[in-house]
Amino acid sequence: MRRTSILGAVLVAAAVMTATALAAVTVKQLPTISFNGASATVSGGNFSGLGNTDAIGTLTVEGIATYTCTNPQGKASPGQNPVQAQPGSSGPQAIHADKNGRATVPNITATVTAPPTPTAAEVGCGGQGASDKWTVTLNGLQVTSAHFEVTWSGQLVLCRDYTPSGPATGTAC
Repeated sequence: MRRTSILGAVLVAAAVMTATALAAVTVKQLPTISFNGASATVSGGNFSGLGNTDAIGTLTVEGIATYTCTNPQGKASPGQNPVQAQPGSSGPQAIHADKNGRATVPNITATVTAPPTPTAAEVGCGGQGASDKWTVTLNGLQVTSAHFEVTWSGQLVLCRDYTPSGPATGTAC
């Protein structure tokens, strides 16, 4: 009796594992990205084979911050050295599966933020020794790269890297 129940449990586990392996997610269309200053938004893309389980998408971005320097006489000039911005993340976002096990990536946005204010020397203002008298003001933020991952049931099903000058569908990670 005990052997029969152990054998039954093993067969059920094998059937569940086989069903899980057969339920493969298929990427029907790659998501695209748009860059807009300090933000990037990924959207579109189509998946099938999700069953009734939502996928999860996460977009992370990196970028630069540019600064304007003002000398003690009030004359402003652009900084010469961009500074690394604080990276941003959308956090995990649900990609809802419909009743047929398909899903489309909604708009998922991530934004870079300004780092702690750098010194005038760090942004390339004022020459040697005089830079501590200059005032540094944030001029702008720009996303320079993005990374998008989609997971389903704990498995990575899509990974794309994007740059503003690259293809809108990015490149495989």
